Amino acid sequence: MVNYDDKRDFYRMMLNSDVSVTIIDDEANSTIFATCRDLSATGMAIEMSHPLELNTNVRVSVESSGSTVQPLDVQGKVVRVTEESTDTYLIGINIAEID
Repeated sequence: MVNYDDKRDFYRMMLNSDVSVTIIDDEANSTIFATCRDLSATGMAIEMSHPLELNTNVRVSVESSGSTVQPLDVQGKVVRVTEESTDTYLIGINIAEID
C-alpha cells in the first residue's frame, strides 16, 4: 500500500517557526500568531490555539531567522482543520500566491 506522503508532488520541509496569520476575509483583517510546522511549494501546516473556517483566505508571514534569508509572505486558503488536542488545531493552507 502506498503511503499518503509518498504521493505528494513536493517535499515538505519540517519547521517550527513563529508566523503571523492575517485573516483576509474579515473586515478587521485580524492577525493571529501561530507556529508553522511544515512547508512545501504549494502548502503549509500551522498550529494554532483555535480553529479557522474552511475556505478562509489568509496571509501568512514567516520571519527570517537571519539576514541572508528573506522573510516569506504568502496568501492562501484554509483547506484542512484538525483538532489535535484541547486548544491545539492543525490548519492546512493551500498557497495561492507568494509575495
